[in-house]
Amino acid sequence: MSKINKKELSAAQTAELLHTLKIRFEKNMNRHKDLDWSKVQEKLTAKPEKLWVLDEMEITGGEPDIVDYDKSTDEYIFYDCAAESPKGRRSVCYDLEGLESRKEHQPENNAVDMAAAMGIELLTEEQYRNLQQLGKFDTKTSSWLFTPPAIRELGGALFGDRRYDHVFTYHNGAQSYYAARAFRGLLRV
Repeated sequence: MSKINKKELSAAQTAELLHTLKIRFEKNMNRHKDLDWSKVQEKLTAKPEKLWVLDEMEITGGEPDIVDYDKSTDEYIFYDCAAESPKGRRSVCYDLEGLESRKEHQPENNAVDMAAAMGIELLTEEQYRNLQQLGKFDTKTSSWLFTPPAIRELGGALFGDRRYDHVFTYHNGAQSYYAARAFRGLLRV
Protein backbone atom coordinates (compact mmCIF):
# COMPACT_ATOMS: atom_id res chain seq x y z
CA MET A 1 0.00 0.00 0.00
CA SER A 2 1.49 3.35 -0.94
CA LYS A 3 0.82 6.66 0.67
CA ILE A 4 -1.33 9.24 -1.15
CA ASN A 5 1.47 11.76 -0.99
CA LYS A 6 4.57 12.26 1.06
CA LYS A 7 2.82 13.38 4.25
CA GLU A 8 -0.73 12.02 4.15
CA LEU A 9 -2.25 8.60 4.69
CA SER A 10 -5.26 7.18 2.88
CA ALA A 11 -8.49 6.66 4.83
CA ALA A 12 -7.77 2.92 5.02
CA GLN A 13 -4.21 3.49 6.25
CA THR A 14 -5.45 5.97 8.83
CA ALA A 15 -8.05 3.53 10.14
CA GLU A 16 -5.49 0.71 10.30
CA LEU A 17 -2.92 2.88 12.12
CA LEU A 18 -5.50 4.20 14.61
CA HIS A 19 -6.58 0.63 15.32
CA THR A 20 -2.98 -0.45 15.93
CA LEU A 21 -2.31 2.54 18.19
CA LYS A 22 -5.52 1.97 20.17
CA ILE A 23 -4.70 -1.69 20.81
CA ARG A 24 -1.17 -0.77 21.95
CA PHE A 25 -2.56 2.06 24.11
CA GLU A 26 -5.02 -0.29 25.85
CA LYS A 27 -2.45 -3.05 26.28
CA ASN A 28 0.08 -0.73 27.96
CA MET A 29 -1.96 1.47 30.29
CA ASN A 30 1.00 1.63 32.70
CA ARG A 31 2.67 4.01 30.22
CA HIS A 32 -0.17 6.55 30.28
CA LYS A 33 -2.33 6.24 33.36
CA ASP A 34 -5.45 8.41 33.44
CA LEU A 35 -5.45 9.18 29.71
CA ASP A 36 -8.53 8.60 27.57
CA TRP A 37 -8.06 7.07 24.10
CA SER A 38 -11.06 8.91 22.63
CA LYS A 39 -9.38 12.27 23.35
CA VAL A 40 -6.12 11.02 21.85
CA GLN A 41 -7.89 9.79 18.72
CA GLU A 42 -9.74 13.08 18.36
CA LYS A 43 -6.45 14.99 18.45
CA LEU A 44 -4.80 12.55 16.02
CA THR A 45 -7.57 12.73 13.43
CA ALA A 46 -7.37 16.54 13.54
CA LYS A 47 -3.66 16.37 12.66
CA PRO A 48 -3.17 14.06 9.66
CA GLU A 49 0.47 15.14 9.32
CA LYS A 50 1.13 13.67 12.79
CA LEU A 51 -0.53 10.42 11.73
CA TRP A 52 1.92 10.27 8.83
CA VAL A 53 4.82 10.60 11.28
CA LEU A 54 3.39 7.93 13.58
CA ASP A 55 3.02 5.66 10.55
CA GLU A 56 6.70 6.20 9.72
CA MET A 57 7.57 5.28 13.29
CA GLU A 58 5.42 2.16 12.97
CA ILE A 59 6.76 1.12 9.55
CA THR A 60 10.35 1.27 10.79
CA GLY A 61 9.55 -0.89 13.82
CA GLY A 62 9.28 1.75 16.54
CA GLU A 63 5.89 0.69 17.95
CA PRO A 64 4.98 4.24 19.04
CA ASP A 65 2.91 4.71 22.18
CA ILE A 66 2.01 7.59 24.48
CA VAL A 67 4.35 7.93 27.44
CA ASP A 68 3.38 11.38 28.71
CA TYR A 69 0.91 14.23 28.45
CA ASP A 70 2.10 17.83 28.68
CA LYS A 71 -0.73 19.83 30.26
CA SER A 72 0.97 23.17 29.59
CA THR A 73 0.99 22.59 25.82
CA ASP A 74 -1.95 20.14 25.64
CA GLU A 75 0.25 17.62 23.83
CA TYR A 76 0.44 13.85 23.98
CA ILE A 77 4.02 12.61 23.78
CA PHE A 78 4.69 9.44 21.83
CA TYR A 79 7.98 7.51 22.12
CA ASP A 80 9.21 4.51 20.19
CA CYS A 81 8.31 1.71 22.61
CA ALA A 82 9.52 -1.37 20.73
CA ALA A 83 11.32 -3.74 23.11
CA GLU A 84 14.47 -3.52 20.98
CA SER A 85 15.78 -0.61 18.94
CA PRO A 86 13.67 -0.26 15.76
CA LYS A 87 14.78 -2.75 13.07
CA GLY A 88 14.09 -0.40 10.18
CA ARG A 89 16.55 2.17 11.53
CA ARG A 90 19.59 0.03 12.40
CA SER A 91 23.15 0.13 11.09
CA VAL A 92 23.35 3.92 10.88
CA CYS A 93 25.98 6.43 11.99
CA TYR A 94 24.95 9.19 14.37
CA ASP A 95 24.87 12.11 11.90
CA LEU A 96 25.93 13.17 8.40
CA GLU A 97 29.31 14.41 9.56
CA GLY A 98 30.00 11.03 11.15
CA LEU A 99 28.80 9.24 8.02
CA GLU A 100 30.97 11.33 5.70
CA SER A 101 34.04 10.83 7.91
CA ARG A 102 33.98 7.08 7.30
CA LYS A 103 36.63 6.19 4.75
CA GLU A 104 35.13 2.80 3.91
CA HIS A 105 32.06 0.68 4.60
CA GLN A 106 29.74 3.65 4.85
CA PRO A 107 26.19 2.82 5.97
CA GLU A 108 23.30 4.09 3.89
CA ASN A 109 22.07 6.68 6.37
CA ASN A 110 22.44 8.37 9.75
CA ALA A 111 20.19 8.72 12.78
CA VAL A 112 19.89 12.52 12.86
CA ASP A 113 18.83 12.85 9.21
CA MET A 114 16.50 9.85 9.35
CA ALA A 115 14.76 11.27 12.42
CA ALA A 116 14.39 14.67 10.76
CA ALA A 117 12.97 13.09 7.59
CA MET A 118 10.47 11.16 9.69
CA GLY A 119 9.51 14.26 11.68
CA ILE A 120 10.65 12.99 15.09
CA GLU A 121 13.22 14.07 17.67
CA LEU A 122 15.93 11.76 19.00
CA LEU A 123 15.40 10.90 22.65
CA THR A 124 17.68 12.69 25.08
CA GLU A 125 19.50 10.77 27.80
CA GLU A 126 16.89 11.90 30.34
CA GLN A 127 13.99 10.86 28.09
CA TYR A 128 15.65 7.49 27.45
CA ARG A 129 15.98 6.90 31.19
CA ASN A 130 12.32 7.89 31.65
CA LEU A 131 11.33 5.36 28.97
CA GLN A 132 13.29 2.68 30.79
CA GLN A 133 11.13 3.31 33.88
CA LEU A 134 8.16 2.02 31.88
CA GLY A 135 9.69 -1.33 30.90
CA LYS A 136 12.84 -3.07 29.80
CA PHE A 137 14.05 -1.71 26.48
CA ASP A 138 17.21 -2.40 24.47
CA THR A 139 18.27 -5.51 26.37
CA LYS A 140 19.89 -6.89 23.19
CA THR A 141 20.27 -3.70 21.14
CA SER A 142 21.25 -0.08 21.72
CA SER A 143 19.88 3.29 20.62
CA TRP A 144 21.61 6.50 19.55
CA LEU A 145 20.58 9.42 21.78
CA PHE A 146 20.54 13.15 21.17
CA THR A 147 24.11 14.25 21.75
CA PRO A 148 24.88 17.67 23.27
CA PRO A 149 26.94 19.92 20.95
CA ALA A 150 29.93 19.99 23.33
CA ILE A 151 30.32 16.20 22.99
CA ARG A 152 29.52 16.17 19.29
CA GLU A 153 32.12 18.88 18.53
CA LEU A 154 34.77 16.52 19.92
CA GLY A 155 33.66 13.72 17.58
CA GLY A 156 31.57 11.73 20.04
CA ALA A 157 27.94 10.65 20.17
CA LEU A 158 25.83 9.10 22.92
CA PHE A 159 23.88 5.85 22.94
CA GLY A 160 22.09 3.86 25.59
CA ASP A 161 21.01 0.34 26.42
CA ARG A 162 19.92 -1.88 29.30
CA ARG A 163 22.24 -4.61 30.52
CA TYR A 164 22.41 -6.43 33.85
CA ASP A 165 19.05 -4.85 34.72
CA HIS A 166 20.68 -1.41 34.63
CA VAL A 167 20.38 1.45 32.12
CA PHE A 168 23.71 2.58 30.68
CA THR A 169 24.66 5.59 28.60
CA TYR A 170 27.87 5.30 26.62
CA HIS A 171 29.78 7.14 23.96
CA ASN A 172 31.14 6.18 20.55
CA GLY A 173 32.59 8.01 17.63
CA ALA A 174 29.71 9.46 15.61
CA GLN A 175 30.98 7.54 12.58
CA SER A 176 30.38 4.18 14.31
CA TYR A 177 27.51 1.94 13.35
CA TYR A 178 26.38 -1.49 14.43
CA ALA A 179 23.81 -4.00 13.24
CA ALA A 180 22.08 -3.83 16.64
CA ARG A 181 22.03 -0.03 17.05
CA ALA A 182 19.31 2.26 15.75
CA PHE A 183 17.63 5.25 17.40
CA ARG A 184 14.46 6.01 19.29
CA GLY A 185 12.45 9.14 18.79
CA LEU A 186 9.53 11.11 20.10
CA LEU A 187 6.60 12.96 18.61
CA ARG A 188 4.40 15.58 20.24
CA VAL A 189 0.75 15.62 19.17
